[in-house]
Amino acid sequence: MRTWSATVELRYGTMLAMSDNVGILGYDSFHFVVEDLERSRAFYTQKLDFIEVARANEALVARSGQQSIVMGAGDVRVVVSSPLTQASKAARYLRKHPAGVMSLGFRVENLGATIGYLESRGGTLLADPFEDKSTSGGIYKSAEIATPLGDVAFRFVERKSYTAFAPGFDDVGPGHSSRPSNRFGIATMDHVTSNGLTMQPIVAWYRDVLGFEPFWEITFHTKDVAAQRDSGSGLRSIVMWHPQSGVKFATNEPMRPYFRDSQIWKFVDDNGGPGVQHIAFSVPDVIGTVQELRRRQVEFMETPKAYFDALPERLAKLGIHNVKEELAVLAREQILLDGADEKYMLQIFMREAASMYDDHRAGPFFYEIIQRAGDEGFGYGNFRALFESIERAQSVARG
Repeated sequence: MRTWSATVELRYGTMLAMSDNVGILGYDSFHFVVEDLERSRAFYTQKLDFIEVARANEALVARSGQQSIVMGAGDVRVVVSSPLTQASKAARYLRKHPAGVMSLGFRVENLGATIGYLESRGGTLLADPFEDKSTSGGIYKSAEIATPLGDVAFRFVERKSYTAFAPGFDDVGPGHSSRPSNRFGIATMDHVTSNGLTMQPIVAWYRDVLGFEPFWEITFHTKDVAAQRDSGSGLRSIVMWHPQSGVKFATNEPMRPYFRDSQIWKFVDDNGGPGVQHIAFSVPDVIGTVQELRRRQVEFMETPKAYFDALPERLAKLGIHNVKEELAVLAREQILLDGADEKYMLQIFMREAASMYDDHRAGPFFYEIIQRAGDEGFGYGNFRALFESIERAQSVARG
C-alpha cells in the first residue's frame, strides 16, 4: 500500500488535465454509516436479498476503528460501517448526523486523468491519491474530493485486474468480483437524490467542477393543487447528469412560502445538514418486487387515492396508451406511473429509515424502486405525489 508521491501527483495533474470529461464509467459503491451494523446486515440480506461479499479485515478494523461490511447485488455495492472507537470516521460522522450516506463512489478509467480534470476545474482533494498493488499484480487507485453536500465525499476508483473490493477488505461468500444474483433483479443504481436548503451551489458544483450537464427540472408548490389550504410547501429540483456514463444526480431545495413546512427542510433538519435523501435501484418487475418486499415487512410511502383515480385521464393526456401493467394492480400496490409519448416508468418509495425502525437515529434516508419502460425522466406527477406523501408521513410522525 502507498500514496502517490508529489512527483506522480504533479505529473498526473499537468499531463492529463486536458481530458474532455471527468471520466466516470458508472457508480462504484456508496458508504453508509450506522450505529447498528447487525440491523443493517439483516435489512440488506433478509429484506433486499443482498449478499455479503466482503468485510474489513482485522488489520483495517484495528487501524480504522470501525467495522465495515460490503453488501452486493449485481453491480451494486453498499459499504456499511459502524464505529468501534470515537476517533473513527464513522463516529465523527455520527456525532453530527444520524445514519446516512458518508460517501459516494464512482468507477473511472484513469484516475490520473480524472484528478487532472477535477483540479483544473477547482476540485478539492481530501487527501493524496491512494494506490495499492495486489499480490497478483492488480492495481487499485482512489481519491476523494470534498462536495457541497456537507460531510458527503465523492470517491473516484480505478481498478486494473484488482479483484478485492478495496485494500483491507477480504472476500466472503461469492466475493466482490462476482455479480451476485438478486431475486428482485437489483443490479444497478438508477440515480441519487440529495437535499439542501439552497440548491444552486450544489448544481453549480456538478456543472463547474464535475462537468455535468442539465437533464431535467421541476418547480411546484402544494398550493397549486390545494388552493384552499392556508399552508403548504414546495420544492425546486434539478437533475444533472454525466452523459458519457448516464450517472444522474437530482438535487432538491424548499420553496417559499411556508419554507420550513417543506419536507426538504425537514430532511435537512433531521439529517443535520444537506445530504443524500434517497438512492434508486432499477428492477425489471416492480410489481413482483413490491409484492415480495411487502411480504418481507418492507413498508412503502402511501399515495392518495386521488392520484390513481386521475391516472387514466392523465395517461391519455401524456400520450401513453401502451401500459402493460394493470392500473388496478398499480393502485393496489401504490406504484406510481409517469412518462410521455408511449414511454413510461414505474416507481415506488420505501419509508424513511427513521420511521421504519421507529428510531430517529436511523435517519431520514430511504430507497426508491424503479422500473423503466422507455422513459428516462423523473416523472412530474410522481414527483408531486412523492413530495406530498412524505409530508403526510412527517405530519403523522409529528403528531
